[in-house]
Amino acid sequence: MKNIFRILFILVVIIFGWSKSNGEIIKIKVDGGISPATTLYIKNAIKFAEEHSAEALIVQLNTPGGLLDATREIVQEIMGSNVPVVVYIAPSGARAGSAGVFITLAAHLSAMAPGTNIGAAHPVGMGGEKIDSTMNEKITNDAAAFIRSIANERNKNIDWAERTVRESISATEKEAYLAGAIDFIAPDIDSLIRAIDGVEVKVSSGKKIISSRGKPVIERQMTWRESFLFWLANPNIAYILLMIGIYGLLFEFWSPGAMFPGILGAISLMIALYALQMLPVNYVGIGLILIAIILFILEIKVVSYGLLTIGGIISLAIGSIMLIDAPNEFMDISMNLIIAFVILTALFFLVIIVFGIKAQTRKVATGDLALIGVHGVAISEISPSQKGQVKVMGEIWSATSDEEIKEGEEIVVQNVQGFVLKVRKFIS
Repeated sequence: MKNIFRILFILVVIIFGWSKSNGEIIKIKVDGGISPATTLYIKNAIKFAEEHSAEALIVQLNTPGGLLDATREIVQEIMGSNVPVVVYIAPSGARAGSAGVFITLAAHLSAMAPGTNIGAAHPVGMGGEKIDSTMNEKITNDAAAFIRSIANERNKNIDWAERTVRESISATEKEAYLAGAIDFIAPDIDSLIRAIDGVEVKVSSGKKIISSRGKPVIERQMTWRESFLFWLANPNIAYILLMIGIYGLLFEFWSPGAMFPGILGAISLMIALYALQMLPVNYVGIGLILIAIILFILEIKVVSYGLLTIGGIISLAIGSIMLIDAPNEFMDISMNLIIAFVILTALFFLVIIVFGIKAQTRKVATGDLALIGVHGVAISEISPSQKGQVKVMGEIWSATSDEEIKEGEEIVVQNVQGFVLKVRKFIS
């Protein structure tokens, strides 16, 4: 009986051991601007690595920079990780600019591939706002203190780190290694794994010696939610969704009851507003776009012969340019995209204006007055002294005339007097 329990115990231990991680190395790729979506991705990757008792988490980084608030959150997540986080600037040609410097220095270990560079961490703005010289000095001092504290915690070159903020210096992989800003130069992942093997690091739970040699590398792909947020974090995508939302609402106002444009517009507008929450939005730009929408709706309801449309287009163009007050050019909305939507809007309202003018100049199409100018045929003789009959629009009417009209001649209605038409000969 004891042997049976012993065998069962061994089986439970084996099964439990197999269900646990074997100390794999988790790898993710961060390629692009640092945004709240990046924060979520790295945060979830760290959580995933901790849950699977991973030996280390490698973050392959290639970024021009990004938002300082998102960077602070990422640094906090890395500092609080129980799993060693290794930031690897790769592949060749990649860079860790601006926000990337903070993230690289915050890692437990850092490495660069040949042909990469790091640096220029001077803050352009927090949240994208324009800053004067006094505010710029305050933000720079704050960023410098932030990067000094990171470098001090990770035993990196504090002076070099501060110079990346104050002097916007950059460095190649060799310069960064010699300056003590990174730990290794690694041509590929395999060489990086060999380099970090046996290195002792300090994680949030205490000291840990990395045992990476021979461990499998598992690349964690983005979840659908993370991919969706990364997609939304693109300023051009957010702007396209915003414009689809605006067009949907305008179509619904122009043709009430169409339903589909209104539903599509409302959904797109809500997703666009969610996307804009992740971007450095300038509220003046939002205000100008709202003014443009109001002017466009008024143009649909009250024909102003283009005056409201001109004001709306100007407001839309300026608002679109100001919408994303980005600290980096890569986060700006494409000017070609803005021009395309402004031209499309102008053409749309040009059509509305033409239809509106035609509607106002079109003759009355209902009642007796609708018969004036309509052609018909005399079905009897008509003279100044004798009424006759004419056929107009398939109907037979009594008719008078100031001239002689013979049966069968084509006539034109001049006036309507009760149930009698006054007509004249049609002269081609």
